[in-house]
Amino acid sequence: MAKLVFCDGNQIQLLHTGKEFFASLIAAIEQAQHEVVLETYIYANDQTAQLITQALCDAAQRGLCVQVIIDWIGGGKRATQLQSVFLNAGVECRLFNPWFKRGLARTHRKLAVIDQAIGFVGGINIIDDCVTDDGKNTPLPYPRWDFAVRLAGTLVPALHKEVTAQWLKMGKLQLLQRLKLAVNLRKPPMSETHHSSEAALVIRDNLRNRSTIQKAYLKALGSARETAILANPYFAPGRKIRNALIQAARRGVDVSLLLGVGDFEFQDAVAQSYYPKLLASGVKIYEYHKTKLHAKVAVIDQNWATVGSSNFDGLSLFVNHEANIVVLDPVFASDLQRHLQQGLLDATKIDPHCVIRLSWPKRLKHRLAYWFYRIIMRIATLGQYR
Repeated sequence: MAKLVFCDGNQIQLLHTGKEFFASLIAAIEQAQHEVVLETYIYANDQTAQLITQALCDAAQRGLCVQVIIDWIGGGKRATQLQSVFLNAGVECRLFNPWFKRGLARTHRKLAVIDQAIGFVGGINIIDDCVTDDGKNTPLPYPRWDFAVRLAGTLVPALHKEVTAQWLKMGKLQLLQRLKLAVNLRKPPMSETHHSSEAALVIRDNLRNRSTIQKAYLKALGSARETAILANPYFAPGRKIRNALIQAARRGVDVSLLLGVGDFEFQDAVAQSYYPKLLASGVKIYEYHKTKLHAKVAVIDQNWATVGSSNFDGLSLFVNHEANIVVLDPVFASDLQRHLQQGLLDATKIDPHCVIRLSWPKRLKHRLAYWFYRIIMRIATLGQYR
């Protein structure tokens, strides 16, 4: 696993929901002078996405280098059409892994870098905040609950290196060029400033970063002493993370899981199959029904915080390309924790006694869902998911 490189000298702003994220992203693109690079999983065809598209096309018309990476699956049926729109406007656009030519992996990352000076990392796709992301565009009761960060400082060169490397790898590179690129990615970016937040970029891919995100969580949970609040929409981690949560709770850490539910009945059944053991160990579980919870965030001991794209499921932890930022800063952690605590208040706390008294058909349903999911993930991850 590639070692996490923390660097000081970062100005990190937490962006809650698309309202804050899109306004900040568009402003940065409009002020760009040289280059804009963007990578996303979903790129919808709604009013919000059209505003981003217009900003990117306008930047290209001003003579800037604009490069956009869209996942072939996340882009949906419109991906090829959108690619043509971009190319006609002078925006370079590549689709990630069309027709699964490079295996099962998808790019699930949501990244942007402007002028190699401003970066964005998080879980927010290019899609309107108030509609579902399943292609049906069903109105949501409240804006999608999600987060991103705006980043300036010493970590931006690392972010820029990862996005541009992804762009190059999607092109036609000779073997020697790919080897040189791999060597270059191992070199930490250099910067001379030393102030503000300490942070690290955590990348998951299928080469040297296969388990980086999972191990970052494991290390943080293993050293937790007081509190751990983790929010995620798709909860189906392997045994290692489940055991880390249980062990932290047994040590006396106040562990709370805030989980998104209601998207997929099968996914909910898999997540609920873990409830009895987690609850019995002292882990508190909350289900969020207010709106779509899409956040992949956590705060541990009021100092360690992460925001990113990685779910707690087999695809994110063992198959897809993901990107999180880990921040060691009590001020940033306090800001994120405030949102998480509000999320807990808006959620439904699961009663351990109710779980124990579940009818046998429901228990059987959860167990079958777990075993089916486990078999599929073991196959998809070549045995890595356990």
